Amino acid sequence: MNAEQVMSQFRATGVQTCFHDRHINPQIYAGLDGSNWSLRDYEARGGYQALRKVLGQDGGEGLTQDQVIATVKDSALRGRGGAGFPTGLKWSFMPRQFPGQKYLVCNSDEGEPGTCKDRDILLYNPHIVIEGMAIAAYAMGISVGYNYIHGEIFEAYERFEAALEEARAAGYLGDKVLGSGFNFQLHAFHGFGAYICGEETALLESLEGKKGQPRFKPPFPASFGLYGKPTTINNTETFAAVPWIIRNGGQAYLECGKPNNGGTKIYSVSGDVELPGNYEVPMGTPFAKLLELAGGVRKGRQLKAVIPGGSSSPVLPAHIMMNCTMDYDSIAKAGSMLGSGAVIVMDDSRCMVESLKRLSYFYMHESCGQCTPCREGTGWLWRLVDRIHRGDGRPADMALLDNVAENIMGRTICALGDAAAMPVRAMIKHFRPEFEAMIRADAGTRPEAPAVV
Repeated sequence: MNAEQVMSQFRATGVQTCFHDRHINPQIYAGLDGSNWSLRDYEARGGYQALRKVLGQDGGEGLTQDQVIATVKDSALRGRGGAGFPTGLKWSFMPRQFPGQKYLVCNSDEGEPGTCKDRDILLYNPHIVIEGMAIAAYAMGISVGYNYIHGEIFEAYERFEAALEEARAAGYLGDKVLGSGFNFQLHAFHGFGAYICGEETALLESLEGKKGQPRFKPPFPASFGLYGKPTTINNTETFAAVPWIIRNGGQAYLECGKPNNGGTKIYSVSGDVELPGNYEVPMGTPFAKLLELAGGVRKGRQLKAVIPGGSSSPVLPAHIMMNCTMDYDSIAKAGSMLGSGAVIVMDDSRCMVESLKRLSYFYMHESCGQCTPCREGTGWLWRLVDRIHRGDGRPADMALLDNVAENIMGRTICALGDAAAMPVRAMIKHFRPEFEAMIRADAGTRPEAPAVV
């Protein structure tokens, strides 16, 4: 498929994906047109020069494992999958002297509603992920890696497999990479579209061929991960950032963003904007600027609210969001999370009760059922919001909603329970009058008002 054919698919829907000139200093999406994903194209853009530098195959002395990890620490690269944990620090947890097998895993199980950045990386720049994983494996003394790819984007899995074959044939993967003493075998694995497998321990369970359910922690994957061996897991975008850091230095990457928030970040902007799509901009870019890049709010409408980091992050009203910069610390200070970088824009035509109803149904549907508070509580949340939306809400439902959400948070093995509860509490906090307006004073006294059990 050529670039024009790729673009025609997106023009038909109005989605911009990542093929536009409105990025700001892009590092991962730079120079992509939809067709130049192959090894030859990637090498023409400077691809695999970072791996050559690390292994001393560029005429230099190469880098030690400690030097690679120190460079990543200096960059202030934080995990791009949602948690924002410092990547270099995470790599340092790997027990490099462990005598047995160790594993590296890429989390490409992109299932967070509103998030579509990683699939564009896998489809249109897959070699940048392969190179980043190879460098990470070298730094931690790992010889086997897996990329776990969301099952509902099977085209991305096929593209990544094709890129793996190219990399192996060129000597970038396998035994004695580029003639060095470094060995690294990398494999692709497709999941089955389960949202819960985006949680790292559920992902490991699925990789092992078991039901994708989260594990108790501790032990953490760094000591007991895939097949019970030390394992490091990072997001697709995190690995994709590594080659630029190694080529240009940790300080240069840090200076692309802001203190404690280095480099660029890819934001999936969707909802009520003129130009929805993926936008790569420096960390710390004002939200107002990102909104401008996406064409602004739909013509004739006003900004009402924004979900800044995927559907699991608390919603923020327009007046708060417009004063935020797009980085982990600023969004956290405002009362939400940067998360995966999925920015869902909502204009003044949106009913917040209906919006919460859709979100609550998703989390009820995706709960793995392992923990009682999540298995039962997510259903309660959805039924309560649905009752309010139908006009059968009771005056006590607002307090009940908040109480159920509070009793889910912090009481489950993984964060899916929190992900279901936080949007509820944020909606009530910021848009309570909309919910109360749908609750009739006499509701609950009428026979047709159903109980929620």
